[in-house]
Amino acid sequence: MTKTDQSPPLLAETARLPAVAYVLTFCIAVIGSNSLVLGPIAPEVARTLGSNVALVMSGSAAFGLGTAASALLMARHVDRLGARRMLLWALVGLSAGLPLSGLSRGVPALAAAQRAAGVASGIALPAIYASAAAVAPPGRESRTIGVVLTGWTLSMVAGVSLSAVVADYVHWRAVYAVVAMLALAASLILKVSRYRDVPAPGPAPQPLAALRIAGVKPLLIACAAFMSAFYGVYGYLGDHLHSDLGEPVSANGIVALVYGIGFGAAALLDGIVDRLGPRRVMPFAFLAVAAVYLGFALAGDSFISVLVLTFVWGLTNHFGLNVLIMRLAAIDPARRGTIMGLNSAVTYLAVFAGTTGFGPLYATRGFAFAALTALVLMLIAAVAGSWRSGDRAGLPG
Repeated sequence: MTKTDQSPPLLAETARLPAVAYVLTFCIAVIGSNSLVLGPIAPEVARTLGSNVALVMSGSAAFGLGTAASALLMARHVDRLGARRMLLWALVGLSAGLPLSGLSRGVPALAAAQRAAGVASGIALPAIYASAAAVAPPGRESRTIGVVLTGWTLSMVAGVSLSAVVADYVHWRAVYAVVAMLALAASLILKVSRYRDVPAPGPAPQPLAALRIAGVKPLLIACAAFMSAFYGVYGYLGDHLHSDLGEPVSANGIVALVYGIGFGAAALLDGIVDRLGPRRVMPFAFLAVAAVYLGFALAGDSFISVLVLTFVWGLTNHFGLNVLIMRLAAIDPARRGTIMGLNSAVTYLAVFAGTTGFGPLYATRGFAFAALTALVLMLIAAVAGSWRSGDRAGLPG
């Protein structure tokens, strides 16, 4: 998928963002609601299924593995068949598979259902990110991608936050029924939208072919460290609040809401990235996230401190994710779907690595040690993000 809009820079500054950007935002919100929801409701799920939080979070790990495998093997067809078609198929598959999570009678069934949801998400996410980069007006790439990324905010505010309340006052199984209906609604909205794309000519590239493109590997290393740190801390923050600080499960919804507000508020500042350039911003964004993890380690025993840090966490994570997608999407527009597939594959391998790797650390050494481990990962991400090779001349910085 490539852009054909060659608007002059002055017009680009005033150009409206395309309507499809908001459709893609909703699609992200649906996928994010499922991928992030298990952490806050894990204590209640564990109680119902007669298990423990660490085992229940294997469902999140299974989702990550399913997403990673699907993104690696299937996202290359986004370039050949078109992002819109692939996204439609994925959303329909997600809406059909999510009810299985709500019907699960044990942790293995929940993990299997989440793995199936991951397969659909592994197709959808690369298609969404490729579409966002393709439709962005010249000079407004960060703003457009930033709007799409606010779908993660919606998933936090309207998805994860409410799910914690639903789990407290209705049942956690109802959460997955609601998300399934949202996935179906997203597919219908996309179907009737005006968005059309032109597939790239030629056969689909091999899944790992994009690794040979200059600049891809360092950014994928940054992605792996960035996402492992996030999911490692996020996956156990809810249990830390509930078990260590004595907060109710619904308090996890408050934390998710605060994170989402911070993540969404950062979209108002995305013009800074367009002016300075994603390469210049990336190391500083990652170092800012590292500072948040240091704050968690030092002040994570106070609920008020956690709320303040969580707001800053959302703010800084938005910039980190935005510049990461911008740099990857700009490397080779003709193979954008394949590159975004590698990004999603690495991201959700990081979901698996974060939730499974941080589990023993959290269980034996506590939340503060897990946060310090995340800090080290963010320092690795900042170093990898400083790599310059592969940035196209069309992107500033």
